[in-house]
This record gives sequence, C-alpha cells and structure tokens, in this order.
Amino acid sequence: MSTTPEDRLTPEQLRTLFLFESLSIEQIHWLAERGRVERRDAGEVVYREGEPATCFFVLLRGAISLHRVLHGDDVEVNRTDQRGVYSGATRAYLGDRVEQSYPHTMRAVSDAEFFVLPADEFAYAVRTWFPMALHLLEGLFFGTRAANAIVNERERLLALASLSAGLTHELNNPAAAALRATAGLRERVTGMRHKLAMIADGRLDGAALHKLVGLQDDAVRHAAAGVDLTAMETADEEDTVSDWLEERGIARAWDLAPSLVAAGIGVPWLTEAASTVGDEYFEGAVRWITYTIDTELMMGEIDDSVERISELVGAARQYSQLDRTPLQIVDVHALIDATLTMLQAKIPQGVRVVREYDKSLPSIPAYGAELNQVWTNLIVNALDAMPDGGTLTVRTWREDARLMVEIADTGVGIAKDIRPRIFEPFFTTKQVGEGTGLGLDISYRIVVNKHHGDLRVTSEPGDTRFTVCLPIEQEAANSEPSGDTEAETGTRTETEAATGTAAAETDSEASTGAAGGVSPAAGG
Repeated sequence: MSTTPEDRLTPEQLRTLFLFESLSIEQIHWLAERGRVERRDAGEVVYREGEPATCFFVLLRGAISLHRVLHGDDVEVNRTDQRGVYSGATRAYLGDRVEQSYPHTMRAVSDAEFFVLPADEFAYAVRTWFPMALHLLEGLFFGTRAANAIVNERERLLALASLSAGLTHELNNPAAAALRATAGLRERVTGMRHKLAMIADGRLDGAALHKLVGLQDDAVRHAAAGVDLTAMETADEEDTVSDWLEERGIARAWDLAPSLVAAGIGVPWLTEAASTVGDEYFEGAVRWITYTIDTELMMGEIDDSVERISELVGAARQYSQLDRTPLQIVDVHALIDATLTMLQAKIPQGVRVVREYDKSLPSIPAYGAELNQVWTNLIVNALDAMPDGGTLTVRTWREDARLMVEIADTGVGIAKDIRPRIFEPFFTTKQVGEGTGLGLDISYRIVVNKHHGDLRVTSEPGDTRFTVCLPIEQEAANSEPSGDTEAETGTRTETEAATGTAAAETDSEASTGAAGGVSPAAGG
C-alpha cells in the first residue's frame, strides 16, 4: 500500500467531485484540511468486510470492485471506474445505533487513488451541515430496513411455498404410480406362487416345465420390446385373443387379453404354448405367463416412476445449485430446463411452452443459482401476463462474445407509461399481496451488476420480450463493465437517478454495495 498522508486536495480540486460541488467555501476548506489522498495498487484490498469502518473513501482515479462473503465464497457484487463514487464508512452519521463495520470488501481493480476522510470527521460533517437531511436519512434507513426485512422474508416464504407446491405436485404423480404398481405387483407375485404350485403338482414332466420356462422368458422379451398399436388395433387384437381363449374354456379371458396384447402376444404364440404344455395345464400356464407379463410391465412402470422422481430431484438440485461453488461453468440450457421443471405446476394448461435453443452455445462462467432466480422471475411474469393462455417462448443464440437468452410471451404487454419504471425496487402492477415488485429489480442486479451483462425489454400487446445478455468468456465476465451498459438500459438509469442517494444507501444491507456509492445513482 502506498499512503501519502501529506498529500492533500485543494478546495478547487475537491469541488470537481460531484459529491462536494454544492458545498460552501468554508465546508470545502474544512474537508480539504481533514482529508488525505491515498493510493492502492491493482489487486490490493482497500478495506475488508467486517473490519471497523474507520474511513470514508471517494474514488479519484482507477477502478474498484466490491465483494461479499456468502456461505464461505467470495462473490463480486459491483464494479465501477466512475470518478467520485464513494464507499466505506457511509453510515458513520448513524453513530453507535448501527454497527460501524465495512459491509463488504473493496479491492482496487487497477491502480487507484482515493480521497479519504476519517469516519468521525465524515459523521460530524453530515450531522452538523445537514441536520434536516440527517433526520430524513435516519428515518429512511431504519424504516426501510424494517420494511425490507418483512418484505424480503415474505417474498422468500412465498417463493419457497410456490416452488415446494410445484415440486410436490410433480413428485406426487410418479410416486402414486409407483405405489399402485407395487400393490399390483404384490398381487401378481402371490398369484404366480399359486400357479407354480398347480403347474408343478407332480404331473407336468421336466421337459414340459422346461419348455414353459422358455415360453416365460420369451414372454418377458416380448413385454420388454412392447408393441406399437393404435387404440383401435389394440382393441381388435384384445377381442381376438379373448375370443380364442374363451373357445378353449379359459375363464375371465377378457381379464387376461389386455396384458397379453400389451406384451405383443397373440393367437400364434398362444397356440404354440398350448401345444407345449397340453390342454390339461394350458389355463394354469396362460395365467402363469400373464402374471409374468404383468410383473414385467409393473416393474417397468415402477422403474419409469422412480426415474421421473430422480429427474425431478435432479432438477431441484440443478435449480438450487446445491453443493456447488457460486461461480462455475454452467450450461444455460440445463439451468433453464431445471427452472421450467420446477415451475411446471404454475404453467396453465392453455400456455404452450416453446424451446428454441442454439445447441452449439458453449457453457459459460456464471452464478448458476442466481441465474435460475432470473429465469424464475421472468418466466413467472410472462405466465402472469397470459392468464387466458398463450405461448411462452424461450430462445437462445449467440451475438459476438455474448450469449443471449430471450423469454417472450404473447400476453397483454407492458404499457409505455410504466415501462421506464419496471426495474424500480417495489414497483409492481399486481394487486396488493400478489407481488412485492422486487423480481425485476433483483434480476437486473444479478445480470448487470453481478455478471456484467445486460437486461433489455421490448413490449407491445401480444409480444413482450425480455433479453438477457451474458458474457461468454470468463475474461469478459471479470472485465470492467463497458461504458455503454447504461445507454443500452436507459430505463434503469432513469430509475436509479430517481431513487436518489438516500434510497440507495438504505438498501445497502440487502444489495451489498449501492450504499457504498459504487453505482452512479448512489453517488448522486
């Protein structure tokens, strides 16, 4: 670290920073006397999360990034090179009513230079120079923190309840099918034991029994291969088999025919079986073979059900990204499919889901669990826009060094007068109690601030499209955000400017860094 306490900014230099441009001459001179210039080398930690917040930092030159430790992993939450943005002891004016520690870690991305003011001096300036603003900020901070705690908890509970209900609904069908098949299998195995005793009751010689076992194996192979018949062809074949069995005195032939036909066993096969075991033991042999077929079909049903349950559990794991580091190389298509699986119960019958994937797209470095949150928010919004049915289209493609994901719906669209506000925190068009207005704001933060990508929207009645742009290469994901990001998402810039410094600052604990002023909005 290169620190030069003797370096000072002149009052004229301080006034070039937007944070201080409206101060009086006396106030500017006061800051110039008490502040100092400090420099950090690229990669150096400026301050670390959890340490006592002793200084207020204003960026003069270079680029910085903010990081939080989440579940033991270091996660970058913001990055900027805008001159004048601030961070550090931003809540010093609240005194000991709030823990005065750094809420995140700041690193110098490049060689950086800061104007540094001790925390107690910064607190004195705010309390003394802006008494009315201080009362407003205090009320806003504590009020918003309490409201956020309640709203965020409710949002998490509602999301968890919705996903749990959807997953439970999806798991119930294969689980119920497996239980039914298991009960039927137990009955068939019991019947097989009885028929085995009748067939082997001393009068069926070993050669005939051996042939019967061969027929049994052949029936199993037929059952495993299955048949491809239409409903009409199946009904006709069942009638044929049932009539043939009845002609030979087989009771309840209509109960045996469906299983035999399902395994591809017809009159020719039965004729061969009759010649093998003889008329005396034919009925017992047919029922033995039928039980064998039913057993195979039910085990296949159980296998399919368990496989479906396993797929659902895998989708839940993929969706939540359990046991995985936050930043990883992910297949975006797998993430989207997992999200659609988790939301299956929320998709109305009248909504058709269309997947148009570019399968040539590579895996990318990303925070998988948080991208799943983005897909969830966008898909749920699209479904809400189509209460009477429509088409949900998920499309992917590549544009230069970016992977594009588009989620489109044929719903009512977004009115032009509210479109600039859709990324505002707590803005929602839903009825009270149906939405918190945090989904798109959170999605924007994840895509733009965390992944250095972009989130765009175009909308007209019958065609609304949200497009997520993500960097493909890891170098791109870790690079500094381009200067045209805000130009491409102008509605967000307007929104952030409208929220002001205080709102951004009070949201610091939930959003990580805006309180530190590393976004233009938080800076002014």
